[in-house]
Amino acid sequence: MNNLRRIDINLLVTLDVLLSEHNVTRAAQRLNFSQPSVSVHLAKLRDIFGDPLLLPGPRGMRPTARAEALREPLRQALETLERAVAPDSPFDPAEASQTWRVAASDYGESTIVLPALIGLRSVAPGTRLAVLEATPSRIARQAEQGEIDLAFHTSEGAPSSLRRRVLFKERYVLAGRAGHPRLKRRPTLAQFCKLDHVIVSPDGGGFRAVTDQALSEVGLTRRVVLSVPHFLFVLSVLASTDLVAMVPSRVVRNNHALQVVEPPVDVPGFEMAMLWHERSHRDPAHEWLREHIAHSV
Repeated sequence: MNNLRRIDINLLVTLDVLLSEHNVTRAAQRLNFSQPSVSVHLAKLRDIFGDPLLLPGPRGMRPTARAEALREPLRQALETLERAVAPDSPFDPAEASQTWRVAASDYGESTIVLPALIGLRSVAPGTRLAVLEATPSRIARQAEQGEIDLAFHTSEGAPSSLRRRVLFKERYVLAGRAGHPRLKRRPTLAQFCKLDHVIVSPDGGGFRAVTDQALSEVGLTRRVVLSVPHFLFVLSVLASTDLVAMVPSRVVRNNHALQVVEPPVDVPGFEMAMLWHERSHRDPAHEWLREHIAHSV
């Protein structure tokens, strides 16, 4: 480490060219330096390495054994450094081989990941996608530590430390099985409260949600008889029983097994946002993925 502190990168570039040319004059021409400047660099390099490095010979300068040992590691190190500091090249999805990791709930999987996946497989066939279960309390740490590239979460409650892009606004609808006798038309508020409801409780076991808050503001309650953690199970329950549910509209879009009507109570919707860490913000591949997802939903 002490030696590294003494070495100017220009000295190493000079040494690499000298080991290629074996001639101070030609090296100076390639480097666009004066010949005396190259000689000064060589003197400093000899002092740093404690070796003559290049000795006069009948056909130019001959590298010492120490210089020969340095030749290939030095070239590789400079090439690596050159790639590291070079401007980012444009991202080509057709040639990409990234593995992306995103955190999503089952709602995010069906409304964001699935629509994006269809195009992803055709446009970037060499990439892979890992979907992790979204745990709101862990999203910020996972993004900071590089465990996930993106997360999908409601704007409300999203970590303020992460960048975000709103993907869409969602609203709630009332859904039940196709042919449900109580959903042939929009129910009244009184009829709505008498129906047997199933709700999604991501934290598990809850029997109150945003709909119950809206009802309580007008002095009403509904009958919640089933609480489950995932929307996928709710859809199966709705299709095979007479239970009903207030669900985000995109979950039941084009689902012919269900009857969907407007609810008789005004329930606030929500925004779905895409979240990522500052470290990935300007990465060309990451930028491409974010744009692809945003245009897929």
